Amino acid sequence: MSIIGKKAPDFICEAIVGNQIKQVKLADFEGKYKILFFYPLDFTFVCPTEIHAFQELLAEFEKRNTIVLGVSVDSVYSHQAWLAQSKDKGGIQGVSFPLLSDITKHIAQAYDVLNPETGIAYRATFIIDKVDIIQSAQINNLAIGRNVSEIVRTLDAVQFVEKHGQVCPANWKTGEPGLSKTQEDISHYLSKKK
Repeated sequence: MSIIGKKAPDFICEAIVGNQIKQVKLADFEGKYKILFFYPLDFTFVCPTEIHAFQELLAEFEKRNTIVLGVSVDSVYSHQAWLAQSKDKGGIQGVSFPLLSDITKHIAQAYDVLNPETGIAYRATFIIDKVDIIQSAQINNLAIGRNVSEIVRTLDAVQFVEKHGQVCPANWKTGEPGLSKTQEDISHYLSKKK
């Protein structure tokens, strides 16, 4: 992905923010980490499970100075209607993070996640740091839901690397040590894994 390590594409769009229609842009969240996640469509089947999973972990993201932003090619009015529908009817009532309308499909195109055959976005997740550099990208096909706990773990790794200047080995979790970029450190680490 040529987008990794580069400035996140800017955008301006309408969104539902706190039950109101507002215009938002990436710069509105300056100084925060951003989880920008694309989902295919409102009123579908895998999408509400993911959106509720993000909502359930919203406090964890907020503790990490992170804003969660959901994006689909639906209109803000579609987002509003889905937010009004109760969970037991397949809706996303109670979700409080912004839902962005990419009705022009410009955002999905800029992030290179628009499925050209369907005109909807793949299930893509971008972790964008405080200075708007993309640190992580994950893209799933339409039928495969993402693991939101893994997104939290990856965000922790991004923040650990930024704070400590070390790298995170495979399966790293918060509280575990990182690695210095030396042969000695990797040799010591791997010898402990025998």
